[in-house]
Amino acid sequence: MTDTSGPVGVVPRQRDTRLDVFRALALLTIFVNHVPGQYLEHLTHKNFGFSDSAEAFVLISGMSVGLAYGSRFAVGARLAVTLRILRRALTLYVAHIMTSIITFAIFAGGALWFGRPDLLSEINLRAVVDRTEQGVVSMVLLGHQFGYNNILSMYAVLFLMLPGFLWLYQRGPRLLLAVSGTIWLCAGIWRIAPSNFLDDGKWFLNPLSWQFLFVIGFVGVLRARSKGIPRNALLFALSGTYLAVSMLWVVLGWWHIDFSYGLPAVLTGFDKTYLSATRLLHVLAGAYLIATIPVLSNWAALPLSHPLVAIGRHSLAIFIFGTILAMVGQVLMFVTGKNPFFGTLYVVVGIGLHFAYARYLDWQADVIADHARRQGMRALPVKGRDGPKR
Repeated sequence: MTDTSGPVGVVPRQRDTRLDVFRALALLTIFVNHVPGQYLEHLTHKNFGFSDSAEAFVLISGMSVGLAYGSRFAVGARLAVTLRILRRALTLYVAHIMTSIITFAIFAGGALWFGRPDLLSEINLRAVVDRTEQGVVSMVLLGHQFGYNNILSMYAVLFLMLPGFLWLYQRGPRLLLAVSGTIWLCAGIWRIAPSNFLDDGKWFLNPLSWQFLFVIGFVGVLRARSKGIPRNALLFALSGTYLAVSMLWVVLGWWHIDFSYGLPAVLTGFDKTYLSATRLLHVLAGAYLIATIPVLSNWAALPLSHPLVAIGRHSLAIFIFGTILAMVGQVLMFVTGKNPFFGTLYVVVGIGLHFAYARYLDWQADVIADHARRQGMRALPVKGRDGPKR
């Protein structure tokens, strides 16, 4: 049965702070998960289902991009929009290289300061230490990525693909979803992904697979913006059931159960690199319930001044800040024997620093805006007896 009472959620045309709030929660959860060995890590939702904060972040990013670019890729503006998108991709690439270099410096500094050369064998650093020339070139060409430093590179590639997505969307949302889903399926079946240069592996987060989730968010938010999100009783029940089963699966450790029936792993496995359907459906089921349960959706509609909104609004800067904090936290965890009490205290302080940094970014933006307003006021003509003066 379908509830025909109408849509329960409509995405407003002004800034939707709900996206900022959920993006902030994803960023904070990524930070917590990137400092393994402390107690808070066991409370994040990766312990209660198939997907984790990375899937949530990419879905929300697709939604944000849909709102930002979905209606701007018009005839006469395509070149300008494409150049803007490519500039954003370059920004993400530079941010990835910068955080990778800082990550290497943090672990190398820890090895020197604490006399722990074993730190240079962590998070995929050893290949660059042993083959520095090849390693540096591989990093710059995205052919070698450190552990916990692989989201921005994948996200940059998604932006390179975005003009094509926009072109397909204008020819029909279903066409875009069909092409994107086909790429996802083919990449998963034939294990197609960018290769690493220093070993035989692939990228940890394959952009050819993750683009499907990004596109679903893109198309979904534009559909919701124009028509709302209808609450279908059957879909609601299936989503809730799937989340419950996945929670039991993870909590009770049912990983030994084989339900593949000879089907490709991308459809029945739990692989993160190729974004198996189990993970994809989990994040989509959760998003659907959040969008169609008013108490959850309305709770996230916080005012622009709320600290969580600030974190989500400055997502790139906050992500870089959180990555650096997490890498420092990992080094400190190693040198303290992975003491969970120390790690938990560090993460709590780190979460507080996220809010403080977001507040600083808001203050900085206000100062710049105020300065611009004053400059604009000075540029206005002033009327006098002899006519307008400047």
